[in-house]
Amino acid sequence: MLRSFNDRLAGIHAATIVPMRDDYSIDAEALKAHIRAVVAVRGVRGLLLNGHAGENFVLSRDEKCRVVALAREVAPDVLIVSGVNSESSLEAAGEAAALEAAGADGLLVFPPNSWALGHDEECVLLHHAFIRDATRLPLMLYGAPVSAGRMSYSGPLLSRLAREPRIVAIKEGSWEVAAYEENMRRLHAERPGFAVLGSGDEHLLACYMIGTVGSQVSLAAAVPQLIVDLWEAAEAKDWDRARQVHERIYPLAVAIYREAPGGRATARLKTCLKLLGQLDNDTLRPPQNPTTQQEIESLRRALDLALA
Repeated sequence: MLRSFNDRLAGIHAATIVPMRDDYSIDAEALKAHIRAVVAVRGVRGLLLNGHAGENFVLSRDEKCRVVALAREVAPDVLIVSGVNSESSLEAAGEAAALEAAGADGLLVFPPNSWALGHDEECVLLHHAFIRDATRLPLMLYGAPVSAGRMSYSGPLLSRLAREPRIVAIKEGSWEVAAYEENMRRLHAERPGFAVLGSGDEHLLACYMIGTVGSQVSLAAAVPQLIVDLWEAAEAKDWDRARQVHERIYPLAVAIYREAPGGRATARLKTCLKLLGQLDNDTLRPPQNPTTQQEIESLRRALDLALA
């Protein structure tokens, strides 16, 4: 019996990075090695490609499709969700169709960055409708951090979005526990069976205690076994064990996602993989700068604690 898309969302899904060469081109062989290493970890159930960790805001449509195709080549049986990220609804619709053709199983619709400045909520519905009409794939919402201002959807807007049958899940990254629980309860009341994935890397334990079907997180691209261990302890309701794993994860989550300056997660994730000997080159596309020596030392200490 074929499992549904929502069934396959259960568990841990790694939001992967995209290795680059010194000339900022995609390193296809390094990308395949990264994907291969992540999916080889027992308990990793799927991949989120072309997310924020995958530098989706600086990749072309063709490059995003290539990322999906290479991942499908390496992991033919793994659930692949690809991000769709464009300021234009027309471009987003075209990107969605191309990603489906490249081998994606589902699409995660990111809100355009311009929405952080303010927008009519009808624009959000229209944007998702253009993507829906361009593809047959199931769609996921992206619940942006509450710190992102208007980019974070209001409760009533989430309810309206959840009434669209093709929208079946949310990567809930509000990055605030109270907002996470409020959104989860609202979505489940609006539509039982709607999949809510607790995906704030810094508070996974809290999300797992409140309830979730799984997570799409970039920490699982750097330390996948630890994230799987946390999930499995929570699934078994072994909260003592879950707390122990959380204590190992927490300093690394802070070093990657919280330490100033903000917006440096992708750079730090790549450096983590380099420190772990899993990536030769941690180049990022401009305007992101390379990690500083201070960042490197902070990440090294956090990794030592996590992997001790």
